[in-house]
Order: sequence, then C-alpha cells, then structure tokens
Amino acid sequence: MAICILILGAFILLYLNVYGWIQDWGGSMSISVYLAEDVDKNELEKIEQFLKDQPNVLSYRFVSKEEALRQFKQALGPQSKLLSALASNPLPASFEVQLKSANNKSNSLKALAMRLGKLTGVQEVQYSEAWITRFKDILEVVKIIGFIVGGLLALGALFIVTNTIKLTIYSRKEEIEILKLVGATDWFVKAPFIIEGMIQGVVSAVAALGVLHLGFLVFSMKKTAVLTLAVARLQFIPLAIIGGIIGLSLVVGAIGSFIAVGRFFEVAGS
Repeated sequence: MAICILILGAFILLYLNVYGWIQDWGGSMSISVYLAEDVDKNELEKIEQFLKDQPNVLSYRFVSKEEALRQFKQALGPQSKLLSALASNPLPASFEVQLKSANNKSNSLKALAMRLGKLTGVQEVQYSEAWITRFKDILEVVKIIGFIVGGLLALGALFIVTNTIKLTIYSRKEEIEILKLVGATDWFVKAPFIIEGMIQGVVSAVAALGVLHLGFLVFSMKKTAVLTLAVARLQFIPLAIIGGIIGLSLVVGAIGSFIAVGRFFEVAGS
C-alpha cells in the first residue's frame, strides 16, 4: 500500500513542479525574432526601429549568429564537442524582445508577433505564450492520465487492505467465535478490524510521504537545468494535498476493512 501511495505522490510532485515551472516561465513574456540569412543593414535598422516604436516592448537585445552558437555550446556543456563537425554556423541572428508585464495579454502578443513576421528580413517569430499554451494542453492530458492512474492505485491499495484484513480475521477465527458465543455484537467484533485497516492506511501514507520527502531533499540539492532554463524553484507537495493523501489512505483502509469483515460475516452466517 505504501508503494502505491509513493507512486501516486511522486506523480503529484512531478506534476506540481513542472506546472509551477511553466507558470514562472510564462510570467515573463518574450518574443524571439529570427532574422533571414540574407538580411542587410538597412532591414536590420528598420526592424530595430519598429521595436523601439512599440509601447509594450520593455527591452530588446540583438543576438548575432556567433553569439547564438556560443550560447548553444554553453547550454550543451560537455556535449558541445558534437558541434565541432559543423562546416558552418546554422543558427540565425535574432532579436530577443522582452514585453512589459502590464501588456502580457494574449491578443496583443499575437498581434505584435504577426506584425513582426511581416517585416522584411524576418524569417520566423516565436513567442513564449505559444509554447506555454502547448505545454499546458499536454499537462491537462497528463492530469487526466494521473486521475486514471491514481484510481487504479487506489483500487490496488483497496485490494491489498481487504486481503490483509481478511487474513487477519481468519487467523483470529476462533477468538471471534468465542466472542460471539458470549454475546458480542457484530459491530463489537468488526470495529477493531476496521480501525486496524484505517491505521494501516495512515501508516502507509506517512511512510510513503516520508520516503518521497527524503528523495525530494536529495534531488533538490543538485542543480537542475533544462538547456539554459534553470529550474530554480522546486517545491514539495503542499500540506493541503498531503492531508488529502493521508485522508484518502485512511478512507481506503476503512473501506477495505469493511469489505473484508463483511465477507467474513456473510460466510460465517451461511
């Protein structure tokens, strides 16, 4: 049961951190304006003047082909040796444009990107929100998969608890029969097993979350980055969700125990 909860908790932890990273990345909207190979000085000046005239442009920076290649090599690290076989620099020059936060609206961002794309000398325009939207769509699918996986894991935990309590009941069959003979009610006999199942659920959840937190602490000590985008802010599962996981484990333990004792008394009664 602890393994089931550990898998579910790891999935939730990964989802929350990836979603938080995307939200942080999306908080600073930017546009990358990739220039054509044959762009001349006059076209370059017109593009730069266009950017200067835009009220929602906070800043912009020209990145030459050489600088783009140098940054790419830094991002690759030890794997940058693979680029030594290139006969020429395949990366285009570009303008990296940062927008004012007050104007980070989807419509204005798309409109500016379209206007930039129509300028002579501009080969392609990419803006951060387009990638963020795609990532969020993927995360929505992942969330649905997570619910399905979580449901299957909950059923697996329910099966485990049911069979564990069932074995416990059968090992105490003679004690139960003696209690029934001296006048004990069904619920007097059932209650300890249901409580045992609830305790199993809570202990399993606490153990799984403890192992998960230990693994999180070890992982967070290492510097993690995706190319040049550092994942600086890692967070553990919030207390509200931790409480929900423990509560769900308690409920699953109680239901599994209830099913086990119910089946036992049905067999015993027949």
